[in-house]
Amino acid sequence: MSKNGEKNVVLNRRAGFDYQLIDSLTVGMALSGAEVRQIRDHHAQLKGAYVELRRGQLSLNRLTLGSETARNIPLLATKKQIIGLERAKVDGVAIVPVKIIASGRYIKLVISTGKGKKKYDKRATIKSRDIDRGRF
Repeated sequence: MSKNGEKNVVLNRRAGFDYQLIDSLTVGMALSGAEVRQIRDHHAQLKGAYVELRRGQLSLNRLTLGSETARNIPLLATKKQIIGLERAKVDGVAIVPVKIIASGRYIKLVISTGKGKKKYDKRATIKSRDIDRGRF
């Protein structure tokens, strides 16, 4: 549990490695009962999942629940938040799902805007991480 009662359920560990994350935003998810149960039981993966912005609607695609890929899950955000994401999308940034949290009885998704890293940026990230661990 974190300091404000939010429990991390699913993390996308590749998000911070593949993208330089800029801003984050917490949005709701429109899930069915079976999907909620699978997420709470840690049978979900964000690997390969992406957020799509189409016609003023946000949706989470390719979320893996159990052994199968879930449907396109609508995300719940305010109109102001969606307009901000549309403006960021014009600047060439991606919308990346970072983690799913269980906040009380609700399940929410933390998304972030980020620019894709180049190969040399990823190598620099690995190098700084190894130095922090004391390997070199």
